[in-house]
Formats: sequence, structure tokens, C-alpha cells
Amino acid sequence: MSSHASNHARVIPLRPDLRPEWRPAPAEPAGPPSKEPLWRDIVGDVLRRERLAQERTLKDVADAARISLPYLSEIERGLKEASSEVLAAAAHALGLGLADVLALGRSELLRLATPASRPAVRRAPARQGEVRLAA
Repeated sequence: MSSHASNHARVIPLRPDLRPEWRPAPAEPAGPPSKEPLWRDIVGDVLRRERLAQERTLKDVADAARISLPYLSEIERGLKEASSEVLAAAAHALGLGLADVLALGRSELLRLATPASRPAVRRAPARQGEVRLAA
């Protein structure tokens, strides 16, 4: 073996850098960064607000939904991420459909989300003859 062998290795990144035109636009330094709300907090607020509007107790809704009272409480406080089955059961116990909870959550999310919490994304320009679909 030669003691003069090179110790340099070629490094291949697992995730190459994105082209500059696809990188998110730099955030504007306008005060402290705002925190985007979490979905579990939004859903918990929606369920709690609806339960209180109906003047029902946690126990009443938990029993109707066949969910443990402590678990429903944790969902309402945003401490647990509810599965779709649990969320549907809680919604039905409140006389709502899953779509109703999602629509109320969407409205709440849009109300809470500030422009500063939504990163701007630069899109590459469309090429001649290229068709783009919006999601």
C-alpha cells in the first residue's frame, strides 16, 4: 500500500440544490417571524367552539362519539392529532359532517394565517407550448 494515497472523496448530495428560479423567495425581515397555526390546534378549536355553542359537556360528546373523555379533551386542546375516524366520530356526535369540520377549519386557518406566515414561491416561467395545471 502506498502511504501517499489521496484522502479526498467525491461527495454526491442526496438532494441536489434546486434551480434558483424554483427556490422560495427570501422572507422580508419585517419584525419577528410569525408562527403558522397547526392543523391540530385549528381542529381542536373548531370542535370546542361547536361543543360550547351547543352547551354540551366534554363527557356528553365523548360518550356520543365513543371516545374517551381525556382523549377528546386532548384533541380539543391541540395536544393530540386525531385520526380521520376519531375526527368523524366527534363531528357526528356534534351533529356535523367531516366536511363541515374541515370547512370550519379552513375558514379559521385562513383567518389566522397572515401573509408573513405564507412563504412566497417563485415559479419557473412556462416554456413555449407547455401546459401547466394548477393544484
